[in-house]
Amino acid sequence: MLITNEVYIAGVDEAGRGPVIGPLVLCVYIIQDDKENKLKELGVKDSKILSKNTREKIYAKIIEHANDYQTIHLSAADIDEMRKKATLNRIEQKMMVNTIKKSSIKPDQIYIDAADVNEKRYGLEFKKEFPQAKIVSKHKADMLFPVVSAASIIAKVERDREISKLHKKYGVDFGSGYPSDPKTKSFLVDYYKEKQSFPPIVRESWVTAKKIKEKYSQAKKLDGYFH
Repeated sequence: MLITNEVYIAGVDEAGRGPVIGPLVLCVYIIQDDKENKLKELGVKDSKILSKNTREKIYAKIIEHANDYQTIHLSAADIDEMRKKATLNRIEQKMMVNTIKKSSIKPDQIYIDAADVNEKRYGLEFKKEFPQAKIVSKHKADMLFPVVSAASIIAKVERDREISKLHKKYGVDFGSGYPSDPKTKSFLVDYYKEKQSFPPIVRESWVTAKKIKEKYSQAKKLDGYFH
């Protein structure tokens, strides 16, 4: 029987938690602990503080150094359906666990960017599913641990690519998909006013979408004329 001293560490993160348009992308990135310095040499940092060009440049290199990585894309429709029964935190937890399980490598240590205000509580689900592993659940883990930064970059690049595809598909640059983006808000308002519905890429369970629907619903306005 071959006995090895290899220790595998996994970083888990997401991109696209807050947007009203587009997918939520979750990533688990697994590497041997003695290779983690390679990530630092590549300049791996939290994806949010790297430019889009920098993320694209190091994306392939990060993958090249991985022992394994897995991603899951949740569509807007998937998210809306799941939110009928669970919070976004719970959905993320479940899908992160599923993403780790997709890997043929069982990580010895799992580092998670905690979405819950209570870091330890967020990590309990992972401890239950992976009792053999050391679980580190932290806020801003993507800034603290290179292995989580790598997962963050992969998730962000894949989401950005999906958004670019959607810009082409709908023939309009609707921006980042975040509610605070004026381009996104303008696209949603214009589309709803014309079609009286949202395209399937919109998370209709988001407050932004609900408010636009309420404000610009012609059926509601017409109903008001007859009462």
